[in-house]
Amino acid sequence: MNMFSLSAGITLTLSTMLIPLTATALELETARGPVKVENTPDTVAVFDIPAVDTLTALGVPIAGTVNKLFVDYLDPVAETATVVGSLFDPDYQALSTLQPDLVIVGGRSAGTLDSVAKLAPAIDMSIDGTELLAQTRERARQYGELFDKRDKAEALISRLDTALEQARSAVAGRGKALVLMTNGPKISAFGPGSRFGWMYSELGLEPAVDQIAIASHGDAVSFEFVLQYDPDWLLVIDRTAAIGQEGDSARQTLDNELMHQTQAWQNEHIVYLDSANVYIAGGGIQAQTRILDQIGEAFSISN
Repeated sequence: MNMFSLSAGITLTLSTMLIPLTATALELETARGPVKVENTPDTVAVFDIPAVDTLTALGVPIAGTVNKLFVDYLDPVAETATVVGSLFDPDYQALSTLQPDLVIVGGRSAGTLDSVAKLAPAIDMSIDGTELLAQTRERARQYGELFDKRDKAEALISRLDTALEQARSAVAGRGKALVLMTNGPKISAFGPGSRFGWMYSELGLEPAVDQIAIASHGDAVSFEFVLQYDPDWLLVIDRTAAIGQEGDSARQTLDNELMHQTQAWQNEHIVYLDSANVYIAGGGIQAQTRILDQIGEAFSISN
């Protein structure tokens, strides 16, 4: 029987019998504080897509997950795992039937922690993005410890770091950049310190604009704004595509007279990022490695 003890003094268990934690219990630093775990969970339900990403990379079987994972490389998980709800709305009956040893929530599903914890031991493994790549490494190591996949975790981290170094080398000295997100016909900008600010700080990209308001969906800007600052490079996230909605694509939105006047357009320096990787699965070790590979390749092959 698995048993978890939260630092706040709350004990979560799959039965009413309390068993003292052993001296060898693993302590995980979660978004809600340290949690001690006595045994390796056998049946895991995951409501956090970055966690699904990293656990899958480690080779950890996922027994239950949400109804839509958004990123195509996680299709095998979607095909085999039991659906236990959505990111915002757990299916408590399905979760109760599954009887997981551990439920992992995070990010968009973090608010469900208290409710799912009534059915099974649960932890919040949210990644806040302030130090995104450091948090990506930390989560990989934590899951490696929890599921006895330490060597695999270190190999994945090494691959991530290689992709990072290659991307840094590719962008060095290539000019100023601006991260844009399209949402149908609307655009917003992200600068240093924002949820996508790691692209500047980790890669060494020089921001085209220093002062951009920090907001979850970016600072709403106009095409005139982009032309005014005229960055050498645009890194573009298509929110509509990332969440699988219909609407104008990023390419359609940016194809207009004002954008045609920018250096980025004229020099073909617009990088349309794999938006589900960035917007949905960001913080998962596979997603982060793929994003870095894409950026490194785009800067390497461009004139």
